[in-house]
Amino acid sequence: MSASTQSQDTGLAPQSRGGRRSRFLAFLPNLTLLLFVIIAWQFASTVWLPSIDPHMAVLMPAPTTIARTAAGMVASGELFFHLAASLKREAAAFMVAATAIPLGIAMGWWRLVYNQVNPIMEILRPIPPLAWIPLSILWFGIGDAQNEFIIFLGMFFPILINTIVGVKNIDPNLVRAARSLGAPEHKLLSRIVLKGSLPQIITGVRIGLGVGWMALVAAELVGANSGLGFLINDARSMLRTDTIVVGMLTIGLVGLLIDTAIRVLGRRLLPWSLALSR
Repeated sequence: MSASTQSQDTGLAPQSRGGRRSRFLAFLPNLTLLLFVIIAWQFASTVWLPSIDPHMAVLMPAPTTIARTAAGMVASGELFFHLAASLKREAAAFMVAATAIPLGIAMGWWRLVYNQVNPIMEILRPIPPLAWIPLSILWFGIGDAQNEFIIFLGMFFPILINTIVGVKNIDPNLVRAARSLGAPEHKLLSRIVLKGSLPQIITGVRIGLGVGWMALVAAELVGANSGLGFLINDARSMLRTDTIVVGMLTIGLVGLLIDTAIRVLGRRLLPWSLALSR
């Protein structure tokens, strides 16, 4: 390696670290309200509520208590065990729910497919995934299949609707230009329709994963022997409110990480999309 290359490498690394540090420092003021909420929560749980009723300290654990409980669950592997079970169900359901993308493209592109499928979709879509839990338990029993079915229902329709909207919003001039140049139907679908609707599809995936993550927890409350929902329900039966809050915060943080990962991936794949640049 030449001296000039070494100087470039050593010069770029500090700049990169400095840029990340400056962005982090610029972001810190956004955490002011969160820090205030944590301090107020700590005060209410350790000073104010116990002065009113000593039992309130159990019903509303302090952030320090929750932190100790979370550390113990991480050290024992209990939290990762339940988190892995929930993520496995989420991933399995998404693999099936992804069929909404080709179906949405077909519905958005061909009027005949839309007219045939849309009435069924509009009947099933308003039914909440939680309403399917009793029937899904009868169909699949207690276990992963039942949970994944509920998650699938939560994911499928947001992905489908956003895909349809993305296809219908494609600029007609692009389609006419491709056809005038002799593009066959399959290339029109792959190079114009699919690529043009990708920003909306990714938005649908973001929404679908979020709804599916919420539906998963609800399904695990009544139909699972592992997972974050099961962890919360099991802790409720033992009045372990600190464990309940740890499960809830894990759900929120993992949901945030999933959404952030999809947004970053979307910006990398589609840097030209204004919808994904925010």
